[in-house]
Amino acid sequence: MGGWQVLPEDLPPEVRHFVEQLRLLKDDTGLSLVALGARTAYSKSSWQRYLNAVQPPPRQAVVALCRVAGLAGPDAERHAVRWELAVQAWPRPATAPDRPPGAAEPAGYEDDPTLPWWDRPEPAPVPHPYGGRLLVYAVLLLLALLLVAVVGAMTLG
Repeated sequence: MGGWQVLPEDLPPEVRHFVEQLRLLKDDTGLSLVALGARTAYSKSSWQRYLNAVQPPPRQAVVALCRVAGLAGPDAERHAVRWELAVQAWPRPATAPDRPPGAAEPAGYEDDPTLPWWDRPEPAPVPHPYGGRLLVYAVLLLLALLLVAVVGAMTLG
């Protein structure tokens, strides 16, 4: 692993082992990060983040790397198990400055930090302060307008 960044000292052992195994797997392919990005659905910069332990990779990225490396069956499954262990131990980002300490993580992160934004569940809708009353008023107004139109049409001929 000569050309790789040194991994942070405080990295949990599960994460360190997983990233080291991913690096070996990537090196075994003989591909550059650009070529790896071209053969998977993940960019060069994404692979840099994953292989330098900056961000946990999505499970699909690990599957794609195994496919490119020619791994299947039990060998690929071992990487999936390592991914599971690493994601559970992966350090969480520091509390955002606008979020008070002890506040909950953003929705979706606690379930799966590798889930892309487009696959995250929609947040619960915020109820409108008027509730359903606004809809009732709109329907009543429409009925009143229809009544005026019918009466006007009958009166004017």
